[in-house]
Amino acid sequence: MPKKRGYHHGNLRQALVEAALKLIEEKGPTGFTLSEAAKQAGVTPAAVYRHFEGREDLIAEAARQGYEIFGDVMQFAYESGQPSALAAFEATGRAYLAFARKYPGHYIAMFESGISVNRSPELASVAKKARGVLEKAAEELSENIPPEKRPPASMFSAHIWAMSHGVVELFARNSPGTQSPFPPEDLLETGIGVYLRGLGLISPDK
Repeated sequence: MPKKRGYHHGNLRQALVEAALKLIEEKGPTGFTLSEAAKQAGVTPAAVYRHFEGREDLIAEAARQGYEIFGDVMQFAYESGQPSALAAFEATGRAYLAFARKYPGHYIAMFESGISVNRSPELASVAKKARGVLEKAAEELSENIPPEKRPPASMFSAHIWAMSHGVVELFARNSPGTQSPFPPEDLLETGIGVYLRGLGLISPDK
């Protein structure tokens, strides 16, 4: 057990976030206490309050950092699909699933903790930036749809976000009692395909 460092831990704030992420993965966002996070980080419980007002404040910081990573992952996926608007859009959908698998603690803090993205200006800003990548990809792709049939880019991206989130929640994170008959990646890819065919963005034989 690391020796308790009291108030003088050089990077206590980040150590507490890392501890919280581990506990979130193990016990869920409401299944641990600040005292447990402090113990995990090797400091006294009183030291936590030098940086965080309470557990929700700590989880919100984990979510903020998660959105920063998520935004970078989405941007990388978007750029990897360029110059094809279709490839860029599909890549952002797959990136959602990849992020949830690689960063489960962040994902839970962001989407399953009940913490509002408007809890702080900083959290709202990074969340908006991350969503903006998918909206940009949707806007570019939707330019191929006749104006009279074109859904708003925000609606377009929200549909894919919801589909990606559903696949993650039901099948990629092993929802109790739920077992997918197909790999989550295949479910998401075919789901996006059905959606895009409905908009006339890919041909029926693809």
